[in-house]
Amino acid sequence: MSRIGKAPIELPAKVEVSVKDNVVTVKGPKGTLSQEINPDIKVEVADGHIHVTRPDDEREHRALHGLYRALIHNMVVGVSEGYKKELELVGVGYRAAATGQVLELSLGYSHAIYIKLPQEIKVEAKSERNKNPLIILESSDKQLLGQVCAKIRSLRKPEPYKGKGIKFVGEIIRRKSGKSANAK
Repeated sequence: MSRIGKAPIELPAKVEVSVKDNVVTVKGPKGTLSQEINPDIKVEVADGHIHVTRPDDEREHRALHGLYRALIHNMVVGVSEGYKKELELVGVGYRAAATGQVLELSLGYSHAIYIKLPQEIKVEAKSERNKNPLIILESSDKQLLGQVCAKIRSLRKPEPYKGKGIKFVGEIIRRKSGKSANAK
């Protein structure tokens, strides 16, 4: 049996869960999220816990069991605590500025890049002297937050020779030695 799927999800205070017509809706202090669920998978809310069960040990049901449990858990954590990701711009002249829901990036191209972010995401850009600029993104939707971060990172991925580009804070980039290190 799925180790992830059979674990119950504990509901924090101020979080409400409702299941109606194969749609799980989670309400909390940070917002409301909903997820459609396969009709074969059953979701039950009882005494402060959510239990996800599957009808049999069919391959597809085993896969969906753990998936939906993880998605519901991410929704519960998102509406109660929220998610936060930080991106770091490494490179000379790389800058970021946030105005409302629009993020302006200068990444060494001949033009500035403007990204309009969804309303569910809060953005903040920090620039301190002698430090790399930071982009801080917060949201209750983990999936959307990861997708937006991946889009921003794809504009200038970290390259292995000088390490320039957009990277997550704490991410380790495997560095390569240049051609002069190999020649003798």
